[in-house]
Amino acid sequence: MLEIINVSYYYKTNKSKKILDEVSMQFEEGVFYAIVGPSGSGKTTFLSLLAGLDTPIDGMILYDGMPVTKNKLTEHRKHNISLVFQNYNLIDYLTPEENVRLGGNRNAVLLLQEVGIDKHDMKRNVMQLSGGQQQRVAIARALASDAKVLLADEPTGNLDENTAEEIIGLLKKSAHELKKCVIVVTHSNLLADEADKVIEIKNGKLMDV
Repeated sequence: MLEIINVSYYYKTNKSKKILDEVSMQFEEGVFYAIVGPSGSGKTTFLSLLAGLDTPIDGMILYDGMPVTKNKLTEHRKHNISLVFQNYNLIDYLTPEENVRLGGNRNAVLLLQEVGIDKHDMKRNVMQLSGGQQQRVAIARALASDAKVLLADEPTGNLDENTAEEIIGLLKKSAHELKKCVIVVTHSNLLADEADKVIEIKNGKLMDV
């Protein structure tokens, strides 16, 4: 589904510190992955590379066996990837229902109900919702997409434990029932414990946990 081959990345202002150092890994559909590691280890950078929001310094990223080249990044983001951002990235003048409709063709009302947003809140301005509710909307928007890869950056970071468990359940369902490849960056032990596979980023390398 998604493969990285000998990928290296460093910030151009500090070439001596490699965020990723010739790493290779395959990600498969139907699997729920958790990416863990210390703060500053490059977890979000790694997710950005998979999403086509940035490009490797060296190496390549493949989707379904085809290289994701610079001239195909927009197509990759549009058709292959759905994203849940840490800061939600919702359209602030729209309702939750309208935000989710922008994500794809699946039924927005049913998806919002599935993540715990009631019909009254679906019609409100999204900025009138709590942080936890906004995160639910962001996840529903990602689930609306037909994209086979779902990437999420700290999707349970602003949620209480009960809500976090519900969101983790939805992510697992997306992998196991919808056969998406779900890759989540997290500091949450709760989420990592529920993942099918845990990968740690440390000192520029990827390691199975």
